[in-house]
Amino acid sequence: MRKIFSVTIFTAILTLLRMLCGFAIAKIVAIYTGPAGMAMLGQIQSVITSLNGVVISPVGNGIVRYTAENVDHGYEACAKWWQASLQWAFGIFLLIAPLAIFFSEKLSLFLFDTNQYHWVLVLSTIVLPFSIINTAFISVINGQQLYKRYISVGFISIIVSTLVMVAMIYFYSLKGAMVAASLNSSLAGLVVLMMSWRQPWLKAKYWIGKTSREQRKAIGGYVIMAITSAITIPLGMVLVRKILVEYVGWEGAGHWQAVWKISEVYLAIITLALSTYYLPQLSKLKTPEEIKKEINQTLKIIFPIVAFLALCVYLLRDVAIFILFTDEFKSARDLFSIQLIGDVIKIVAWLYAFPMIARGAVKWYVSTEIIFSASFVLLTLFLVPSYNIQGANIAYAINYTLYFLFMFFNVKRFAR
Repeated sequence: MRKIFSVTIFTAILTLLRMLCGFAIAKIVAIYTGPAGMAMLGQIQSVITSLNGVVISPVGNGIVRYTAENVDHGYEACAKWWQASLQWAFGIFLLIAPLAIFFSEKLSLFLFDTNQYHWVLVLSTIVLPFSIINTAFISVINGQQLYKRYISVGFISIIVSTLVMVAMIYFYSLKGAMVAASLNSSLAGLVVLMMSWRQPWLKAKYWIGKTSREQRKAIGGYVIMAITSAITIPLGMVLVRKILVEYVGWEGAGHWQAVWKISEVYLAIITLALSTYYLPQLSKLKTPEEIKKEINQTLKIIFPIVAFLALCVYLLRDVAIFILFTDEFKSARDLFSIQLIGDVIKIVAWLYAFPMIARGAVKWYVSTEIIFSASFVLLTLFLVPSYNIQGANIAYAINYTLYFLFMFFNVKRFAR
């Protein structure tokens, strides 16, 4: 367990940088665009997340798993999995790119009640190949458990993307923020490409070649899982914001988005540690008993950390609002308590859910993502009319409580 502790420390440092950069961006967005701009940027980021998630679905967790399982036998043993992943990724890109561009105006109208931002969706689609490169190469580094290189690539990517986003917001306000959000993952792709140029695994023969039906089918399972998340989670967030806009307006939705953004950033300390150490580790284990033991050991370290972080955020919420946002966001202070409780439950639930990814339990993963994304929206729709903005936070906490209970009682079944 010393390894996960050290990985958590390193990822915490990386996340601290990401937090500082994220908070700086949030402050600039708040100053130049206000709460309404914050909510609108959240909408476009959800769509960008969804587009990226669909296209990079073959080159994420699947590459991490099969690299971790096979790297001890050399890169030749990993190559077929990498090739199958890349074939899937570019095939999906060629399929969805024309559709995304064709329907960009209608999607802009759905998100913002105007079609004037359709160009952002077109730009986000065009640069998707760089996102594929970013995720594929990062996944290879992660699968080899090269933590120092993983962290160093992350550091440089964050700094570059932050500088670009700050400059774009400063000079072009909301439009600049949207352009920067569109290019964020692509810039990271250029960084990881340059930093990996001389790595022994970055050779054409390892990435281009014939693959078997078995390998394409195995990667296809991860494609289905990742596409499900890429669609259900951002779509759920978009619908939750639209519900909030309907009942409390863009200003109220912006306050909720500000609190969500703070949660998203500090939880990255945990989620990055889990994806860096926990997923490759689970992929190496063979039996449900070994996996359950790993979960319990990891829980002893992760739960106190996330609880402590949530408490710190709650105690410093006024300071956070003062530093990160403007006076327009003061009322957001009342939204933290239930949100942070939901955050803690969410991370504990994820510890029990990760074996679905590690074992490639496609049916379990897809069904739970759809069910619990839908239940979050339905709970929000039911609770917001009675509790206003707070209703979305209550829905979040209830939803992840149900998710945790489901995972806890079924983990041995999908960890086989």
